[in-house]
Amino acid sequence: MLATALFALPQAQAAPASGVQAPASVPQGSLVVVHVAPGSQVRYADRELRVTPDGAAVFGVGRDERGPVSFEVRARDGSRRRVAVEVTPRDWPVERIVGVPPKTVEPPPEIAERIKREQARVVAARARDDDRADFEQTFLWPVTGRISGRFGNQRVYVVNGKGVPKSPHSGMDIAAPEGTPVKAPAAGIVSFADGGLYLTGGTLLIDHGHGVSSNFLHLSRIDVKVGERIAQGQVVGAVGKTGRATGPHLHWGLNWFDVRLDPLLLLEPAR
Repeated sequence: MLATALFALPQAQAAPASGVQAPASVPQGSLVVVHVAPGSQVRYADRELRVTPDGAAVFGVGRDERGPVSFEVRARDGSRRRVAVEVTPRDWPVERIVGVPPKTVEPPPEIAERIKREQARVVAARARDDDRADFEQTFLWPVTGRISGRFGNQRVYVVNGKGVPKSPHSGMDIAAPEGTPVKAPAAGIVSFADGGLYLTGGTLLIDHGHGVSSNFLHLSRIDVKVGERIAQGQVVGAVGKTGRATGPHLHWGLNWFDVRLDPLLLLEPAR
């Protein structure tokens, strides 16, 4: 099933001399890489996309997108073409989570205000948009371990015997021993690093260019600083259980600006 989702392996594609290369369909939660003739302009969802010198552009299709989605290409000669991409629906099971600290599920007002301020800082970091194309790399696993939580699943936290529904899971959880080194799945620039956020604990964002970023939550240690250039495979921190967590694991989230995506779709199907 995963093999059909891995539509975007940019390193294996070349920019066309004319026309557009784009997947016919993608699953919900996908990062979509398209190729156009160099010098073209691309617009998606009322946003003018950056286009690399060899004609690559990228956008995200969210968890709840029904599709089809479309983007417009304007060639150098002024001609326009609209390209549609179908969106394949996915099933989103319900996960019941037991054992998290109750105050992280139903926080008192002062803590809720703190969470709001902290999340606003993270949202601001995701707005970064520069012309690096690190997203074109084939992404690597940041840690090796069992997938203990999947992107998009509806989460219900059990507190004092009561189920409290929360937002769908925004990333992929990988269970691993505390202290396991976390490696950058692709190159980028550190856009956010804070070891003490209330909900997400040790929190790190790596920007991969064109609005694409990875976030790593619940870290026990952060080894890099904001503004630092990171190579693919470089150790950036360590697995922990800080914030709202029942045990040691890495939460890896992927975003295109404010659109949450499934990082599992970028990984090799054999894994």
